[in-house]
Amino acid sequence: MNFEWWLTLRYLTAKKDKFLAVINFVAIAGIAIGVMALIIVIAVMTGFDHDLREKIVGANAHIFVERETGVKNYMQLDAHLRALPGVMATTPYIHGNVFLEQGTRAASLILRGVEPSTEGEVTRIDSYLAQGKVSDLQDNGVLIGSQLASYYGYKVGDPLTIIAPASGVAGNGWRFNFKVAGIFNSGMYDYDMNLILVTLARAQDIFNIGPTVTGIGMKLKDPEQAPLVKKEIYDQIGFSYLVRTWMETNANFFAALALEKFAMFVILTLIVLVASFNIISTLIVTVTSKVKDIGILKSIGASRSCIHRIFTWQGLAVGAMGTFWGFTGGVAVIFLLKKYQFIKLPQDIYYIDHLPVVIQASDVGLIVGAAMLITYAATVYPALKAANLEPVEALRYE
Repeated sequence: MNFEWWLTLRYLTAKKDKFLAVINFVAIAGIAIGVMALIIVIAVMTGFDHDLREKIVGANAHIFVERETGVKNYMQLDAHLRALPGVMATTPYIHGNVFLEQGTRAASLILRGVEPSTEGEVTRIDSYLAQGKVSDLQDNGVLIGSQLASYYGYKVGDPLTIIAPASGVAGNGWRFNFKVAGIFNSGMYDYDMNLILVTLARAQDIFNIGPTVTGIGMKLKDPEQAPLVKKEIYDQIGFSYLVRTWMETNANFFAALALEKFAMFVILTLIVLVASFNIISTLIVTVTSKVKDIGILKSIGASRSCIHRIFTWQGLAVGAMGTFWGFTGGVAVIFLLKKYQFIKLPQDIYYIDHLPVVIQASDVGLIVGAAMLITYAATVYPALKAANLEPVEALRYE
């Protein structure tokens, strides 16, 4: 074993000086708690981000191709877009605002007209349906969200009336009667409360737009490639269409999540930073108590860099042990949270009933790297102090 490593190990494991052993333990525990808290909190933030992405992408297409005046030749455009590289499926849709009539009250809703035969290929609406399938949707049928059904007491088979002023026909021509054909639960409150689905043909009648659609929804093999496919679409069909990716549609939402995750990382890194002061105090106490040893080492030829390395490695060893136990504890807690889901969340406030956790190697690597960098910074002053100690001063009163 290298002489410097041997001496570092001796200082770390010395049983005679119980006070040094205690402050070494405190320093290791401080780093461990900070690293564990960072790993758990970042895993929870990543879990929320991942879960929300899955739900948003599941309820919507990956790319939307629209035109301000509507898409009239949508069948030809649909076939053209479906043939592009990286595209799995496409479906036309109609989006518009309507009102749900409930006695003397009216509630604003978003109506989506879908093609029953292809909607399930682009979104996960089929998996969200408790009863029925999108492909079974009839002209007088409507699919509503679980929150809307719960709020107004709707069940499958109940009549439902909507008002569509955009149809341009006043009076009873505004009213359209449907039957609830199915209830879906996407897990997203806004969708489950405000979105209803009807057939494409029925939506065209409601908005009185003839053989026109709002746009074409596209599903990609890899959702992360949406920006590249968007560029390809513009190259193929020109800039007379508006092309939006799922990332752009929810840009503000994902930006807020990313900022929150970064803020939590910075705040919790302060825990590790505070814990690093324990390493500084540990090394200062060690240097103070080992003045005689340093003087002897220097008098027999040990260089300043040798002394510097001994105390630097001692600080890094404390940081490494703290980081290791923090990593182990953090991963263990994440495993328990994921397997047993014993932390429950109220679904009327959150969109899920348990705490989501996703651990990523990049996040863990960043946390471990930050902890070791802070640890190294904490060793600089004590190690320099020890290295600059003169043998004469160290041995004067011995």
